[in-house]
Amino acid sequence: MAMLEVRDIHTYYGNIHALKGVTLEVNQGEIVTLIGANGAGKTTTLRTISGLLHPRQGSISLDGEDITACPAHELVYRGIAMVPEGRGVFAKMSVQENLEMGAYHRSDRPGISADMERVFTLFPRLRERRRQVAGTLSGGEQQMLATGRALMSKPRLLLMDEPSMGLAPILVEGIFDTIQAINKEGTTVLLVEQNALMALSIASRGYVLQTGQIVLTDQAEKLKKNEMVQKAYLGIE
Repeated sequence: MAMLEVRDIHTYYGNIHALKGVTLEVNQGEIVTLIGANGAGKTTTLRTISGLLHPRQGSISLDGEDITACPAHELVYRGIAMVPEGRGVFAKMSVQENLEMGAYHRSDRPGISADMERVFTLFPRLRERRRQVAGTLSGGEQQMLATGRALMSKPRLLLMDEPSMGLAPILVEGIFDTIQAINKEGTTVLLVEQNALMALSIASRGYVLQTGQIVLTDQAEKLKKNEMVQKAYLGIE
């Protein structure tokens, strides 16, 4: 049984039919990537899984339990956390306060302290900036903070939406190394990423989304060699 099972979900923005029967699954311990062009529905898929949107049709289950109608805050308790596109840090709060907000639902103070230390080990720059106001951080530092904040909720499943967007090339490789490190520590990852080559390089499996529908799924290495994927997403003619 897959950790996450998404079955035939149809999600709308008003009358706009954004997701048209998306089906995917993520097994425990995997990194799975969802690739596609802008407007394909990648962010909508993550927002639907995380409870920020609810599908009009279809189902979502976590460890076999239906979570389709669960609100976003309840899913945090169940072990799902999201690193949103655009980072979404609390700009007027310090780095440490942002991280503490990630653990707002927890009462295990020793565990919170240990996880704070884990985040600072993953992102030494955040330790240096812990008293700094988050809105004054660089784009790369804000991405570290958004990821660290999500990790403070102690997720079993981490949803990541475009973590490399807007970052200098020299920082992108570091972000992907961190995603792999998080995964090796036991967190399952569903990754939406514009840099399809990098995403497929660290994922075990991938899905290709076009205009709200999954059009292709395979092992990541096979997707990298797929002619359609190469032309559309990898810039290989």
